Amino acid sequence: MVASLAKRFGDLDIAEEAAAEAFATAVERWPADGIPPNPGGWLTTTASRKAIDRIRREKKRDDKYREAMLVSDIPDPHEPLASLGAIDDERLRLLFTCCHPALALDARVALTLRMVGGLTVPEIARAFLVEESAMARRITRAKDKIRDAGIPFRMPSAGDLPVRVDGVLTVLFLVFNEGYLATGPDTDPVRAELTAEAIRLTRLIRTLLPGDGEVAGMLALMLLTEARRPARLSSSGELVTLDEQDRGAWDAALIQEGHQLVRERLRAISASDGGEAPGRYQVLAAINAVHTSARDIRDTDWSQVVALYDQLVALDPSPIVALNRAVAVAELDGPEVALASIDRLEGALSGYHPYHATRADLLRRLSRSAESRAAYDRAIELSGNTAETAYLTRRRDQLG
Repeated sequence: MVASLAKRFGDLDIAEEAAAEAFATAVERWPADGIPPNPGGWLTTTASRKAIDRIRREKKRDDKYREAMLVSDIPDPHEPLASLGAIDDERLRLLFTCCHPALALDARVALTLRMVGGLTVPEIARAFLVEESAMARRITRAKDKIRDAGIPFRMPSAGDLPVRVDGVLTVLFLVFNEGYLATGPDTDPVRAELTAEAIRLTRLIRTLLPGDGEVAGMLALMLLTEARRPARLSSSGELVTLDEQDRGAWDAALIQEGHQLVRERLRAISASDGGEAPGRYQVLAAINAVHTSARDIRDTDWSQVVALYDQLVALDPSPIVALNRAVAVAELDGPEVALASIDRLEGALSGYHPYHATRADLLRRLSRSAESRAAYDRAIELSGNTAETAYLTRRRDQLG
């Protein structure tokens, strides 16, 4: 887009600034107005108009302005977009375009979630465990950097994909999580349209980067998680946890496909003789493979789950990973050992409702009812998902 604008208006600086301004306008308007049928055409049209406005403001460029006004080949944003670059799917192309390496990873992910993923600022803030005001400032700073630095947002080529895929996978992972268990009280507790779109786009990335282990791991993780969705909600709309789910309701075809991907990755890693190590998404997929291999919760190989979490901690030593590991430790070594680990996370996760829900359950199992009730109260206060709130309330009310 920048090259065509530069050729049209005869000035690379104007072209880059116009492209950056068009992108910033899209960030502000698309969440409210919706993504147009032809995002690339919309961006090109808007950038062309921005360039014309810039030339109009510069009186010494009257001649170029008259030439620009005669341009008749500005594309119609409602017309189908021809295949450009390495990616045919418009939404996926936009994801890779927005995940520009000139922005810090957190900034590009937040900006892309807002602009392309369709998530609100509160939803994005909850995904990053930060205050809404802080997330809004982060997104604003990202837009300012695009404008001030004149970052050229162009359609990605095949060579761009490996550099940008980490950010795209992070975006899709967070979109999937928001669909699988929505964080806001004003949405359905499960948003199947988000999980379906995240899976669809990840499948497309797999065709573009078939040798990328993390892409395969992400797809396996999504499939194995999505397979359990039919058993996640009761008929009354209450969340059903893994230990209480009807495993006969799980999607066997998705589980089979997910297990096959995990086995393929294990074979590839074994064949590398130590030259290749699994990444974060591959380890998460392996954990989910263990869970979906068990016919009953009592058949779960918890020692293997803990061992896999040990690998994950080495890759991602975050408090959330430590919390999830403690849940598995509770099944292997007992709730008291797990509670000691979880209590050390309070400073980092005090505003994270799964921390309080997990702690409440462990305290319940230790017959510390008063403390468990207080933890349930805090989890209910922080939880925005209606199905999860109903489940936590029932568990709290069952305490003696």
